[in-house]
Amino acid sequence: MNTSLSPVVQARGSFLSLGKILLSLSLFCTLSTTYAEEKKNTVHEAILKNGMKVLVKQDKRAPVAVIQVWYKIGTSYEHEGITGLSHALEHMMFKGTKKHKSGEFEKLVSAIGARNNAFTSQDYTAYYEVLASDKLEAAMEIEADRMRNLVFDPEEFKKEIEVVKEERRWRTDDKPSSLTREQFNAVAFLNSPYRAPVIGWMVDLDGMKVDDAYAWYKKWYTPNNATLVVVGDVDPEKVIAMAKKYFSVYESNPLPEVKLRTEVEQRGIRNITLKLPAKLANLRMGFKTPAMITAKQGKVPKWEPYALEVLANILDGGSSARFAKNLVRGKAIAAGAGAGYYGYGRLPNLLVITATPAKDIETSVLKKALLDEINVLKKELVSEAELKRVKAQVISSEVFERDSIQHIATLLGSLESVGLGYKYMDEYVPGVLAVTAQQIQDVAKKYLIEEHLTVAELIPQPLENKNNKKETK
Repeated sequence: MNTSLSPVVQARGSFLSLGKILLSLSLFCTLSTTYAEEKKNTVHEAILKNGMKVLVKQDKRAPVAVIQVWYKIGTSYEHEGITGLSHALEHMMFKGTKKHKSGEFEKLVSAIGARNNAFTSQDYTAYYEVLASDKLEAAMEIEADRMRNLVFDPEEFKKEIEVVKEERRWRTDDKPSSLTREQFNAVAFLNSPYRAPVIGWMVDLDGMKVDDAYAWYKKWYTPNNATLVVVGDVDPEKVIAMAKKYFSVYESNPLPEVKLRTEVEQRGIRNITLKLPAKLANLRMGFKTPAMITAKQGKVPKWEPYALEVLANILDGGSSARFAKNLVRGKAIAAGAGAGYYGYGRLPNLLVITATPAKDIETSVLKKALLDEINVLKKELVSEAELKRVKAQVISSEVFERDSIQHIATLLGSLESVGLGYKYMDEYVPGVLAVTAQQIQDVAKKYLIEEHLTVAELIPQPLENKNNKKETK
């Protein structure tokens, strides 16, 4: 379940999951104080002459730093026929540049003792290094070099596309739950670009050319479409000066107009049934909900996304949450059940419920029980005690995560990249604290309705063993 501001990143095959921590009210007060102290540590902001934004946050607890470069480009910017292009380009960014041959990148990173990687989501692509703070300049030079100087060798691209296709096979095609999620999204959304998988449809990967990747790179990998984030034991003024030295050499480039692909209104429940070789049945249900960006744009009340966040935690916030207490332990009809509000992208998304039925329990029985739990939220106000406990969980997850400089950097970069702005980070805890029981009931009645619901059911089929003989359950 997504219980904090952590970004939703799907190229990795699943949404990031966060720990659920149960706290007493006294610890809750302590966490609120800790959050207030952490908030005092200012984020230093600069915008280079070419439009690139630089965000720096000093943290002197250890002589380490995180450097991240975020590009506002992901699957939600793609159109039919080129799905997966942003992720494929991410792979190419680890190849050669005009200055460094293919294969030298990892050697350069290793030489400075850095740990590096990248990720692509629906809304952005990011690259990062975690390293000793005195090696920061070397990493910045590497990132600046590959921003505009990447070399697109046709043979390298051909090999890398095969790597991406294999990644798709083992992360999605060969995993029933992942394939169910992918098919579910394609049915839940008709017009929203969130209907396409980050990894891309295989047919699009089959037809992808090196010229497609090069054109995408030239179009979107430009300083005025990027944010540089540095967090750690650094001097903010020196970091900004360093950024000017390495990134200001590039001119800004006109960015394409991004057409708003607003999801069409759903007018009734949508169902999809998948029959796949699998050991366990699976149920996935999603309700259309507004996002934080929807509230920022004034299209819905500002408190609604926070109420949906708390609501999801009431259903699935650890062993004391309603799904675990009532369906897993109480009625014993679910082997597991979860809920997550995905409201932190640049477009509206879903509140998603997932569940696996217990042995000999039909998915129809489990589906009814899940909907019954939602109906209780519509009819009965959450108690004050439960509301305090759940708020403590939500906030504690976020506060404890902020102990990591990499998490802080990721928050800053993702919030900037989806259009919320990094200052939103300071609004999250007060927003959660202000949620009332009445507001939770109101959003349940408004959004968790059949007209907004999509249901995907995975019906297990016999598995095939190594001798190609089908195994029965």
